[in-house]
Amino acid sequence: MTALVLDAGALIALDRNDRGAWAMLRVAADDATTVLVPAGVIAQAWRNGRRQALLSRALSHCDEVPLDGVVARAAGLLCGRAGTADVIDASVAITAAGVARHGDVAIITSDPDDIRRLLSVLDVAARVVHV
Repeated sequence: MTALVLDAGALIALDRNDRGAWAMLRVAADDATTVLVPAGVIAQAWRNGRRQALLSRALSHCDEVPLDGVVARAAGLLCGRAGTADVIDASVAITAAGVARHGDVAIITSDPDDIRRLLSVLDVAARVVHV
């Protein structure tokens, strides 16, 4: 696996100490798999850093992907093309699309149907794992 991309559901699962989510993160670390988290996803999950030690620890093993103007515009366009409204999910799909050009990618998500819809519009083959 070249990379994992985490959505807010994955971060929330890690924050709640979900064993399956932590196992995926451990396997990724053992395999030297890149773990990417778009910045907007972090905003969706982050509420109180003093109470989110597990989430903080998980994020220390991830690479944050900035949500700059280029990605924001691409996410908005993707939402328009897909008929959806969640620009953060769109940024997850766009991040995965960037990785898929160079290797395998899996998205860890609590919303697999929306992610698959966005990937379909992008014509990107990515593994979608429900958490």
